[in-house]
Amino acid sequence: MITVVYQVACEADMVPSRARVERWVAAVLAGHRDEAEVVVRVVTAEEGRQLNSNYRGRDYATNVLSFPFEAPPGFDEDLPELGDLVICAEVVADEAAEQGKPPEHHWAHMVVHGTLHLLGYDHMEEVEALEMEGTEQRILAGLGIPDPYREEAGASPQA
Repeated sequence: MITVVYQVACEADMVPSRARVERWVAAVLAGHRDEAEVVVRVVTAEEGRQLNSNYRGRDYATNVLSFPFEAPPGFDEDLPELGDLVICAEVVADEAAEQGKPPEHHWAHMVVHGTLHLLGYDHMEEVEALEMEGTEQRILAGLGIPDPYREEAGASPQA
């Protein structure tokens, strides 16, 4: 069973419903995990900036931060916990507007992108980035969402 713990810790327009977030996470995990728990927390720019500063040394709010679960020594490493996503509502809204995307499409992209990070995907090297982007494109297409990397869609995610 896939469990999404959904926390909205800010007041913001266009925050997706729990059902949509659960659908997006499940689309990523299909074929990877039958059982998982993911926490998705929607935050203010201030909380996002603080977490990005504390954990990445970057003093600005970013769109999505991923914190993969690491089992403490002595715990079963097959626990269902996958990790936490922190998504900054203000940054996602601003990026969607700048990139000319429907906000819901950009939200879906950030949830998919962050969940792939929890599975171990990365985009630090060009080969990794191409693999991750291709995976995002396939998952989003399956959700009826156009390619987020097409020319008119704007820049790729910061996370």
